[in-house]
Amino acid sequence: MGACKKNGYLSSTVTSNLDSNAVFQDSTYAMEFLNNLYVNIGFATDPMRFNGGSYAAGLESACDEAEGPNASSSNGFTMFALGTVTPTVVPTDAWGTSYGMIRAANQYLRHLGIIPFNAQLKAETKGEARFLRAWYYFILLEHYGGIPLIGDTVYADATQISAVRSSFRACVNYIASECDSAAVALPLTQSGSNYGRASKGACLALKSRLYLYAASPLFQNGGIGQGTALDSIVAYPDADPSRWVLAANAAQAVITTGAYSLFVDSIPGKLGYGFMSIFLQRYNTEYILAHMMDPNRYLEHLWDAPSRGGSGGPHPYQELLDAFPMSNGLAITDPNSGYDPSQPYQNRDPRMGYTYMHDSTLRPQVGTNAPSPLEIYLNANVSPPVASSQDAVYQGTPTGYYINKMIDTGVIQINIPTSSRVLPLIRYAEILLNYAEATNESQGPVTTVYQAVEAIRQRAGLRPYQLPTNLSQADMRKAIQNERRIELAFEGNRFFDVRRWMIADSTDNQMMHGMEIDRSSSGTVYKEFNVRQHHFSKAMYLWPLPLSEIAKLPQLQQNPLY
Repeated sequence: MGACKKNGYLSSTVTSNLDSNAVFQDSTYAMEFLNNLYVNIGFATDPMRFNGGSYAAGLESACDEAEGPNASSSNGFTMFALGTVTPTVVPTDAWGTSYGMIRAANQYLRHLGIIPFNAQLKAETKGEARFLRAWYYFILLEHYGGIPLIGDTVYADATQISAVRSSFRACVNYIASECDSAAVALPLTQSGSNYGRASKGACLALKSRLYLYAASPLFQNGGIGQGTALDSIVAYPDADPSRWVLAANAAQAVITTGAYSLFVDSIPGKLGYGFMSIFLQRYNTEYILAHMMDPNRYLEHLWDAPSRGGSGGPHPYQELLDAFPMSNGLAITDPNSGYDPSQPYQNRDPRMGYTYMHDSTLRPQVGTNAPSPLEIYLNANVSPPVASSQDAVYQGTPTGYYINKMIDTGVIQINIPTSSRVLPLIRYAEILLNYAEATNESQGPVTTVYQAVEAIRQRAGLRPYQLPTNLSQADMRKAIQNERRIELAFEGNRFFDVRRWMIADSTDNQMMHGMEIDRSSSGTVYKEFNVRQHHFSKAMYLWPLPLSEIAKLPQLQQNPLY
């Protein structure tokens, strides 16, 4: 996909033989055109983003979260895992899809005057188009740094394109300005048939994420472009601590609306159940922006165990599981935590069980008269021997685990129901973590930082949920980073978090592990094993611009070190 090809984003986006005037002079066609801008809103974090034939995965398999399907396949996620990504082979979706949607937004805005909407609907849909344009620009920014800003221009095929990359500062300011302008025209939240459309809350939340990224280490002092002409394009050329203040204020602006809250649900004996059930709630007060979907079995098809109809998607690594603390909130490496390596899944943070499907995980059977829940056994060796389960390690999973997060346990692929789920793009838990991180960096671990992080730990079911008192700024930073890692796992954040913190040369440059289980009459033995050596180079802190775009527009400057 190319932004500058004749059949790329510069060509017509109308998929019928109607010309643009005919489309926009019809209210139904015009609304359908706007609705199409939402179709790709979740592409960058979609679980099937890197779809290589029958092998599909998302950003979780391009970082330290999960092993992608078919270790020998050549596709987007293995390029990042193995450190072999280049401008020639890098996936082009971030560039082509984003610019395609930006052009479509510009087309809508250009023709807004002739659309037969009333004044209020015109104002609101204008706000939606501007928010969506900002959303797709942010996707470009997080992948590449500064990119060409085209304003309201809709390029024709014969038009000479100015494709000089704008400075990082200019891109941040433009996206923030678009969020501000869109917010004025939009309701704070959307409801009813409009649920899932852009809102003022979504504008504020995107601005929070934008300013958090802009304040992060990757984008200070020239980033990885230090000493080159690219230092002001891939990052700010300087470092300004006040950027953390902007990020904290942006997150606070979402919090003080009072429109959003952590979703809390309870079932006797199931601490932290709200963390599990929120992902099955189509309408809730925690999702600020979501990718709407029809009733579906999407994640069950990708992530569930083979015995329940899963197709063998990504499988989580041991490293992420080890990041979950014990139920008392202490890390498993803490000698006071009570962690027992002979019972590694006992008394853990409830989010671990809601995120991981591990050996002996209970799965309910579907049906009115279904018997008690079944345990899924993933052990590699059993004495006396039995037939290997299709779910077992080395059989159905290369790591000994399956993703449990967001899975609807009432859905079995080979059987019946569908889930009403939608996929979260920004939720309130992220905003609390944004606030905590930015405030800790600007003020240190003040009371409000503790409150934001502890609210998430309380909902998670940790008892006690409080953090240790008198943490240093560095210790609080470490705590916040780990909370983001486990709370937002498999939602597309980790890939970019380790880059903006500039720790990917450690997290994504190591051997990843799985767990083998040997069960016999004398007991059960858990043994870690090597799964894949990940490799990371400094260039990979940003994506390379696709070579196909550089070839068409030589004035585009490639990112450093490619």
